[in-house]
Amino acid sequence: MNARGPAVSRGQRLAGRFTPPGDKSITHRAVLFGLLAAGETVIHGPNAGEDCANSLAAAGALGARVGRGSGTWTLRGAGGSLRAPDATIDCGNSGTAMRLLAGIAAGQPFATGLAGDASLSRRPMARIVAPLRAMGARIETAPGERPPLRITGGSLTGRAHVLEIPSAQVATSVLLAGLRASGVTSVEIPGPARDHTERMLPAFGVGLEIETRANGGRRVAVRGGASLRAAAVQVAGDFSAAAFLFVAAACEPGASVTATGVSLNPTRTGLLDVLEAMGADVRIERAHEAAGEPVGDVTVTGPESLRPFDVPAAWVPRLVDEVPAWAVLASAARGTSRLCDAAELRVKESDRLAAMARGLGGCGIAVRERSDGLEVTGGQAHGARIAAELDHRIVMAFAALGARTPDPMRFDDVATVATSFPGFFRVLASLGASVEDAA
Repeated sequence: MNARGPAVSRGQRLAGRFTPPGDKSITHRAVLFGLLAAGETVIHGPNAGEDCANSLAAAGALGARVGRGSGTWTLRGAGGSLRAPDATIDCGNSGTAMRLLAGIAAGQPFATGLAGDASLSRRPMARIVAPLRAMGARIETAPGERPPLRITGGSLTGRAHVLEIPSAQVATSVLLAGLRASGVTSVEIPGPARDHTERMLPAFGVGLEIETRANGGRRVAVRGGASLRAAAVQVAGDFSAAAFLFVAAACEPGASVTATGVSLNPTRTGLLDVLEAMGADVRIERAHEAAGEPVGDVTVTGPESLRPFDVPAAWVPRLVDEVPAWAVLASAARGTSRLCDAAELRVKESDRLAAMARGLGGCGIAVRERSDGLEVTGGQAHGARIAAELDHRIVMAFAALGARTPDPMRFDDVATVATSFPGFFRVLASLGASVEDAA
């Protein structure tokens, strides 16, 4: 499909089953833990998008022998003997890749350059730069503590870190540096955050000390000198990718779609609670566990009408990547829905709060942009020309909205969708939306 197309509009009532791509967060970690491990790590069902492919290329640049087959990736890890890369490592559009690689590079006895595309180069990295410097790494950045980064690692000292916000990427970066530090490195996470690292590191032979907190936060500690051993990882389907199709169905009375083998990690599934609170029917079947992660089939069916709902601030960390999808959901409710305490969305691949407010307004939806959130009043949406803002989630959100507009939703660029969900528009069309290639 043309990078500047396609156009999406209402077709048939959405119905059917789909398998989302492998979870990006899990794939990144499996690749980079496999780099550090001794032996051959086998990753089944990895996310094949550009973000995770960049992590795989980075692992190769740092000394792993990588193999990329259909549906399976392998890494012969470098163990404790990573090599200096021949050139700056390109992280593309992926903040996860850059932050996790920074933690690895901080403990290596050589210099590593990390760069990204125009979108990633605008994203602040102070939250990882400060703790890694405190442990002993030397880090050079562009003005504003932004990429590119040049990290000269070496002898690190374990420290106790208290994060300002609950960020799994920052926590993982620090813990990866802690593997090469003397003593104990701990991270205090002040609220709910993804726990994929804590679930996966033990499978690679690393013991962690975890203390849960009453507010949903936790303290995670690792002792330096731990060695990783290779593991087999089955990657669950990416909930964040499936979310846009769940919302598209929820916005249409009687529409029903099923995602098979999708992650049900409770730190990620806040959108399911919102869907139910707004009146959609959510059904989970075949729940089981794969590689320490809960997995199942999720069916979302659209009600006769959606209720407005104010998302509690405590829920936001569990649906932070799904806020663009939530805004589309809110645009179909009969009343005003609100979400706050999400200021960090202003420094994602785009300023997602501003991008969603502009796009929804252009589609005829009443929206009020706040410093840390949005107020969205549901109404009849129409198609528009959407600025992608170099952000895959903005594109997928408005494609989901386009599935209910009588006139086409068009985009200035859709290339970034390949970073996380290759084939997204084909899946949307297979479920019943009208998807036409367009310049």
